[in-house]
This record gives sequence, C-alpha cells and structure tokens, in this order.
Amino acid sequence: MVDVVHSLDPLSDVAVSSAAVSSDWDEIRAWSDQVYMPYRVRSTGRLLQPRSSMYSAPIGEITLTRFRYGVPVTVDDFSADAGNILVLTTIRGRARHRVGSAEVEVDSGGTFLVDCSRIEHYVDFDESDLQLNLTMPHRLVADVADRWFGYLPDDRLWQHKCVISAGQQSAWNALLAYAVRSVAADPDRIAHGRPGIHLQELLLGHLFTEWAAAAGIALDGGGSDVAPGYVGRAEHYMRDHAAELPTVTEVAAAVGVSVRALSGAFRRYRETTPNRFLTEVRLQRIHDELTAAAPDCTVSSVAARWGYVNMGVFAAAYRRRFGENPSRALARTRRR
Repeated sequence: MVDVVHSLDPLSDVAVSSAAVSSDWDEIRAWSDQVYMPYRVRSTGRLLQPRSSMYSAPIGEITLTRFRYGVPVTVDDFSADAGNILVLTTIRGRARHRVGSAEVEVDSGGTFLVDCSRIEHYVDFDESDLQLNLTMPHRLVADVADRWFGYLPDDRLWQHKCVISAGQQSAWNALLAYAVRSVAADPDRIAHGRPGIHLQELLLGHLFTEWAAAAGIALDGGGSDVAPGYVGRAEHYMRDHAAELPTVTEVAAAVGVSVRALSGAFRRYRETTPNRFLTEVRLQRIHDELTAAAPDCTVSSVAARWGYVNMGVFAAAYRRRFGENPSRALARTRRR
C-alpha cells in the first residue's frame, strides 16, 4: 500500500524551504486567521509551547495549507461570518472531530469536511498531527452544485459534517495528491492561471459529490422540492428594502450566497428572477397605496417613493400588472 505521507505530501520539500516556522502563538494565530478564519485554539496536556510549521498556496479561490501546531490543541469557535468551508485531511497523527455528542477519529489518509458558515465545530489535534487542508468559500460549493447538478442545497447538506474519505487509496486522496503535485510544480499557474480554475472545478465537483452521498442526498433528481432557506431570506430582504432598489448582488450578499446560486434558486423554486420578484413587490406596494390613498396622494409621488423616476415606464408596468392606468386606480379610490 502507498504510504499516505508520500502520496498526499509532495509539498513536503517545498514546505520545508518556504513554510513559516514559529513557536509564537500570536504569529500562528495571525496566519491561521488569514488562511482559514478566526477561531479559538487552546493547548492541552503538558506541551504548551507550539512548534508550528505553516505553508499556504492558492488554487484559484481555494486555499491549500500544510499546517501543524506541534502540540496537542483543542480548536473551536470558528467564525461563521467568514463564510468558509474546511476540508481537513490528516497526513500524520490523529484528529478527533465532534459530531453531535460523539467524536469521530480521523487518522492518516482521512478527510473531514465541515461548513463553518452553517454549523459550529470542535476538534482536537494531537502533538504529532499534520494537516493538508483546503479552505473554500461557501458560495463556491453552492455554485458548483448549481452548475454541475442543477441542485441548490439547503441545510441538510450544509449542516452535515462528516468524514468524506477514509483510506490511503481513495479517489479523493488521489485527486488531492494530484492537486498538491500541481501546486508544487507550478504554483503561479495554479494560483492565477486557467489550470488553477480547472483544478478548482475538479476539487469542488468531487467534493460536492462525496458530501451529498454522505448526507444521503440524491443528485439525480435534485435533493428537495423545498426551496433553500436563503430564498425565503432573500424575499424577506427585498420586501424590507424594496424602496431602496437593492441589486441582485446586494441581495445575494445579504443572505450569504452568490448571485448565480440565488438566481438559479429563484428560477427553480419560484419560476421567476430576483429582479422580477422585486418589481412585483414594488408594484404591489404602489397599488396598495393608490387604493388606500391619502388626500394629498399623487401617482407621481407614490411611484417616486418606490423608485420609479420615468413615469411612462412606470405606467406601462402598472398597466401590465393590474390592467388599468395608475391614475384610474387613484381616481376610483377618491370617488369612494
């Protein structure tokens, strides 16, 4: 059987010469906050002084890291606001990940996955632990799910943390070994060139497939007919901010997904687009005001309050939606 240290750690020669080596907790924390996300780490046992080595390299928008503390530690309180997913592969030593009330032990060749933007996590690393990790934005995985499978996951996937690979000769480990060899051979092209984008896609697609299988989600027909929670949150946000005319980019950022994922979810689950939904909200609010008009109400003042500056465009949109001119609706209200 191939030694997992050699099959998964071709960066070892690179890392020895270019990794930062530190026994300073503040220096280690500053590095890990940048490449992973802010989190809490506490040393355990008798060894309190770290002997850390830190190496990172980008694969497109994914960050690859080769990292160890060199002392036993407990890690928790990962920042959800960072919006990151961690894919943690043990090269040496042992990690114990908490899943519910149980602990899952991961030793050499095993990979554990957790979406820290959606669920809390807690893990212990022993003093000999060495990790080869991937940090990726949540939105990247949501995008690949939509593009590759036409499936927009909900929290049944995002909150399912699990081992996705066990054993030194798994397909995931073969792909991961290829990825790190590519980084070692040509880091600039993998960081910034088209080969890095292709490699990013391969990693994301394989990862999502294994994750969905572990969560018991079938990809052939989509995972669910129920819209993901962020669709409802987006609708709520647009209703609350309709007068401000938020862009799709702003709405997607407010609910923590990409524009592609949000637009795809509205097409699939609402048979519309975010922009059409917002237009409907604005027209309905105008209609409500015109049919309950105050004495000093005018069509132009109501339309302007909801973001319409071109009265011809507004009148045509109102007519299509309600079958009459807005001035007629207002006049009828006043005759009551």
